[in-house]
Amino acid sequence: MNKHFLLACVAAFFFRISEAQEQRVSWGDQGNGTYINPILNADYSDPDVIRVGEKYYMVCSDFHYTGMPVLESDDMVNWKIISQVYNRFDFPGWDSNENYGGGSWAPSIRYHENKFWIYFCTPREGLMMSTATDPRGPWSPLHCVKNVGGWEDPCPFWDEDGQAYIGCSRLGAGPIILHKMSADGKTLLDEGKVIYTGPVAEGTKFHKRNGYYYLSIPEGGVGEGWQTILRSKNIYGPYEKKVVLERGVTGVNGPHQGALVDTPEGEWWFYHFQLTEPLGRVVHLQPAHWKDNWPVIGVDIDMNGIGEPVKVWTKPHAKKNVPVAHPQASDDFNSPKLGLQWQFNHNPVNENWSLTERKGRLTLKAMKAENLRSSRNMVTQKCMGYVSTATTLLDFSGLAEGQRAGLFCLGSLYNGIGVSKADGKCYLYLECNGEYKPVKAISGKKIYLRSCLDAKKNTCQLYYSLDNRHFTPCGESYSLNFGDWKGARVGLYSYNISADGGKCSFDWFNHEFD
Repeated sequence: MNKHFLLACVAAFFFRISEAQEQRVSWGDQGNGTYINPILNADYSDPDVIRVGEKYYMVCSDFHYTGMPVLESDDMVNWKIISQVYNRFDFPGWDSNENYGGGSWAPSIRYHENKFWIYFCTPREGLMMSTATDPRGPWSPLHCVKNVGGWEDPCPFWDEDGQAYIGCSRLGAGPIILHKMSADGKTLLDEGKVIYTGPVAEGTKFHKRNGYYYLSIPEGGVGEGWQTILRSKNIYGPYEKKVVLERGVTGVNGPHQGALVDTPEGEWWFYHFQLTEPLGRVVHLQPAHWKDNWPVIGVDIDMNGIGEPVKVWTKPHAKKNVPVAHPQASDDFNSPKLGLQWQFNHNPVNENWSLTERKGRLTLKAMKAENLRSSRNMVTQKCMGYVSTATTLLDFSGLAEGQRAGLFCLGSLYNGIGVSKADGKCYLYLECNGEYKPVKAISGKKIYLRSCLDAKKNTCQLYYSLDNRHFTPCGESYSLNFGDWKGARVGLYSYNISADGGKCSFDWFNHEFD
């Protein structure tokens, strides 16, 4: 029987299994030796992954949300956040929340000379680098390798002779330009040379195997593109080209931008994202192997010589009996440090938030802002899963005149539910993309707030409760889209439309998903 036809049959069989399993556990590790894509059903966009020993490490772009997470896995499927690379940018506009869509674009992580290295570009400030001997941190303060605008998606490479290189593309996706770099990774040594020009070529990742230099790059755009592999015996080219992964007959649009990773046992796998609404760019894992010194990724279901994404597959054999796990989400605020899942949308003003002022609670002091989008002291995390429910208990006893505080679920729209204070009274209110909508006057000190996002239907509904048992929907449900390069997020906020002043506390934050 033709090998490709057999693989296609296997893929179709697994797809039917997945449809049945989706009613039980609809993504990630199934607990039975298989997984369903996506393995990370949240906006871990532009993922890059490496293996060091028997551990796997992932980074992703988070744009204007500070604190790029570093994730760790034992089996390539189950992931936990173990650190954040940075918590501020020392450039104009980052203290005052003026950089939506800026920040970290498509990072690369590598391990060289017993150190972890992370590189990324910001669209305005330049090429950044940080290192650590332990992936749990501390990470070195961001070093600006080159202060320049319009660069994106860098990847470092150290050759066998010790020469360091870094490849980048240019804003707007392409061309791919290669620079020589100092061995310490801090300085570019030349102006660079164009080594490839293609249709929306970006996301460069370097590998070397069997004497070939490989560039793994996404082409064709975020939602429509494919994965290309380039190879050459010379790092400067010329490069041969092969498309190795495409949507084909599957429902996985734009399967590209990721990482080729091996296991200690010699298996190969490929990570990539898929753009979905409203979650953003979720992470898939594809089986891979090598043939004639080319990587073969996914399964060639339509028999055209190019792989297509699988829906369900057997887990990597790297490590058995790893418990099913997901990145952190809920928080009881009992730790002296903010959970690694939380990120600010600007440089944090540390004197205006606290986990110790009221032990076991997150206290947010209000700073002046016109609306939720422009506010600071907004702490957010990624929405996760096909249905996610976030609930918090807000203590609004310390609200000042003009203050607004609560819970939001946002993406292309900035919508939230909370409590405001005006004319000496407190009101339950909705904020609908900047529009203030008072609902009713309320008394007491505390209120339960909830958001429920159904990602398959793309509907989000906000709720409130006085007893944490009976929740009343508030306002109409709404849909979200990918906005400022990021998917749906949920979080907590406090701001004041009149002046700095007032505070509120959140007793806990419970984020459930499936």
